[in-house]
Amino acid sequence: MASEIRAIVFDMDGVLIDSHPVHRAAWHEFLCSLSVDVSDQDLAFILEGGTRTDILRHFLGDLSQAELTEYGRRKDEIFRGLEREIQPAPGVLAFLRELERLELARAVATSASEIRTSSTIERMGLGGYFDAVITAADVAVGKPDPSVYQLACERMNVPPGNALAFDDAPAGVLAAQSAGLRCIGVSNNGAARSLLAAGAERVISGFTGLSLDLVLDADVATSPAAHRPLATWERGHRTRITNR
Repeated sequence: MASEIRAIVFDMDGVLIDSHPVHRAAWHEFLCSLSVDVSDQDLAFILEGGTRTDILRHFLGDLSQAELTEYGRRKDEIFRGLEREIQPAPGVLAFLRELERLELARAVATSASEIRTSSTIERMGLGGYFDAVITAADVAVGKPDPSVYQLACERMNVPPGNALAFDDAPAGVLAAQSAGLRCIGVSNNGAARSLLAAGAERVISGFTGLSLDLVLDADVATSPAAHRPLATWERGHRTRITNR
């Protein structure tokens, strides 16, 4: 199964970097500055894989382009004050080094801005690992539209059927599936069911101790890093896996 894979495509936030707590804190502070009261449950929307515009309109309604730009600037300003707390996801650097050793193409496909993506990749020590980096600036429509994953495959010159995606949001899983990629969900916060429902083959809690063969092994029942059963590795229907 692994021999069919020629490229790996990663979402950034929540996959390559452990940024969700900081994103939640930044959005909470921003919305509070506008006297918008949001609960933890309300904030779960920001982790569903939508663009910044999607999130702003979800909480604030039908904003003008000028308002979207200004509010986006203010939210990003808050985020930049907190982003020093963000670290690479545990195990991801070792996993990237393994993919490099295997000579597999690698790409990032994110809904984040081009500036933030570029600065984050460099600051996290991830620069040089990727053959293509696709951001919100490269596509007209964000996830769940498949464009971001389609473009990643085009720039790596790899057919989508020979690529595997890692994404932590239902919208991202849908985007990867629609583009023709296989997709593994990434979650350590209880979102496994929604990722499987969106079409992920399985869900992993992270990359620590994982190899590509282990990720793709349909008979794997536990993660070597966590040594837990399907709470760490949850599988979709076997027919979906074996018929690919």
